[in-house]
Amino acid sequence: MRVAIIGQQAFGKAVLDAFLARGDAVAGAFVAPDAPGSRPDALRAGAEEKGVPVFAVTRYGAPEAIEALRRLDADIGIMAYVTAFVPQAFSRVPRHGTIQFHPSLLPLHRGPSSLNWPLILGRSRTGLSIFRPVAGLDEGPVLLQKEVAIGPDDTVGSLYFDRIFPLGVAALLEAADLVVAGKAQERRQDESQATYEGWVREAESHINWANHVEITYNLIRGCNPAPGAWTTIDGRRLYLFDARKRIAGTFAQVKGARRGEVVEASATSIIVHGQGGFIEVLRCRFEDGKKIVAGEAGIGLGTVLGT
Repeated sequence: MRVAIIGQQAFGKAVLDAFLARGDAVAGAFVAPDAPGSRPDALRAGAEEKGVPVFAVTRYGAPEAIEALRRLDADIGIMAYVTAFVPQAFSRVPRHGTIQFHPSLLPLHRGPSSLNWPLILGRSRTGLSIFRPVAGLDEGPVLLQKEVAIGPDDTVGSLYFDRIFPLGVAALLEAADLVVAGKAQERRQDESQATYEGWVREAESHINWANHVEITYNLIRGCNPAPGAWTTIDGRRLYLFDARKRIAGTFAQVKGARRGEVVEASATSIIVHGQGGFIEVLRCRFEDGKKIVAGEAGIGLGTVLGT
C-alpha cells in the first residue's frame, strides 16, 4: 500500500511509524509549517529521519499542495491529527480518497476539543472514529469506531495516551486496509444524535467555585493537561491539574467554609471548599510558572480562591 500521511505531533509520527513497520510505502508527509523558534513537529522530524518527503503546507486548498499530493501517486490519504481545514479538492486526490481520525464517537462531540468535552460533561464512555472527510467539519460517513470507558478519575491525558492514542493508530491501519481492499462499509452519521462543541479555552476552563464539586472536578480533569482549569489568587491565575474530589455528607463537614476557601493545607496538597464538598488539589501552576506540588505553592489556610 502506498500512503500519504497528513498530520502532526506524536500521533502523526506514531501513524507514520506503524505504516512503515508493516512494510507499507509512505510516499510523503504533509505537515503544518513549524512556528519560528519552535521544535520541529514530531511527524516532520520522524519523516525526515526515515527519508520520507515532507511538505509543509499552510493551505491545503492551494494548487501547489494539491499538485504535490497528486505527484505522490498515493493509494490512500491518512489524516492523523489534523486541525487545519482540508478541502475535498485535496482529500479526493489519492486513488481511494482519504480517511481521517477523530477522537470521539461521531456524531457526538464534533469539533476541535472532542477529547475534553466528554470528561467535562461527566460521560462514562467515549471513543474514536475513522471517517471520510467532507466539506462539513467531522460530518463525513464513518468507516469504523472503537469505544472506550471513561473512568471516574480519568483525565484527558490518561484517556488519550493510554487508550485512544494506541487504538487510533491501529484503527487507521485497519480502516486503510478495508478501503484499499474494497471491503469498507461507510455509514452515514445520524444527524439527530449529533453534537458540536468549540474549543475549550480561557472562558470554558474558568472554575466557578459555586458550582457543585462534581462539575468542578469534571472540569479540572477535562482540562488536564491542557488547557488547564484555572482560578485566581491575589489577582494571579492559578491552574489546577491533578486533583481528587471529596463529597460532603453532612452540614457539619462544610459549616462555616466559604466557596473557594482553602480549608486544609499540607506538604502535598491543598483542599478547597466547593458546593457539595471539596476538591483536593495535588498539582498546580501559577500563570507564570511551572507545574508544582500544590502543597509547595505557598497557599495558606483561609485563602479564598477565585477572588
